[in-house]
Amino acid sequence: MKICCIGAGYVGGPTMAMIAKKCSHASVTVVDLNESRIGAWNSDELPVYEPGLLEIVQAARGKNLFFSTEVEKNVREAEVIFISVNTPTKQYGSGAGQAADLRFVESCARMIAEVGGGDKIVVEKSTVPVRTAQMVKEILNASGNEFTYQIISNPEFLAEGTAVSDLENPDRVLIGGEETPEGKEAVEKVVNLYATWVDRGKIITTNLWSSELSKLTANAFLAQRISSINAISALCEATEANVDEVARAIGSDSRIGPKFLKSSVGFGGSCFQKDILNLSYLCRHFDLPEVAHYWDQVIVM
Repeated sequence: MKICCIGAGYVGGPTMAMIAKKCSHASVTVVDLNESRIGAWNSDELPVYEPGLLEIVQAARGKNLFFSTEVEKNVREAEVIFISVNTPTKQYGSGAGQAADLRFVESCARMIAEVGGGDKIVVEKSTVPVRTAQMVKEILNASGNEFTYQIISNPEFLAEGTAVSDLENPDRVLIGGEETPEGKEAVEKVVNLYATWVDRGKIITTNLWSSELSKLTANAFLAQRISSINAISALCEATEANVDEVARAIGSDSRIGPKFLKSSVGFGGSCFQKDILNLSYLCRHFDLPEVAHYWDQVIVM
């Protein structure tokens, strides 16, 4: 199986390295137009630091793991194409400041359609708004070539600092596809890829839209916990309660658990605020203002 991943960033590089490590039958190529980034992946000074990642890359690189700037060539030859490009918050136009900017995803879809090369399974690895797969499919089908494309949603659930262990021993792998015979066949191919090392009981299959929305919702729920304990922190200050003791007490409840209950100045990282803004925008787009307001308040807290 020939696999190509468009995007050699924090998600694409480590994910493909793990697939190459676990799937000796697969030839995996990560492509990017950024020559310095690809150069770094081909050296021992990787552009991403995660414990254990360098050893995995060194063991597979040049055997069944490759990093290249020859984007079109490798996309043309691939059977399965992962799209792992940035989806930042839009800075201008409709939805500016909230909606996800999908221009990189769109350009990937257009390029895949243009280079041809045969039928493809196109996997969304980037965090995207629900219904993005419809846009990708429309772009691919508008190409007028004789090839068929199956769109799969396979969001990542990595945490910085534990990416390798998250990939090797995931809580779950989520794979969404179309509920057609062809769609189910494509889902099964991606399932079989992960089942090389992940217990099938941890591989969840859904329709496309459920998978796309689950990624945004997962990040929103984690951020919600941080906002909730911060809200209680304000009440603790007013009542002389200790927020750390409250967090420990409620976190001992197995229904709640202790994670993401550390009171702080707010949530950081590259994803939480971006994804909640996107979720809020989607709620307004689908005429759900009360739901949008709820998620707005998570950001405020």
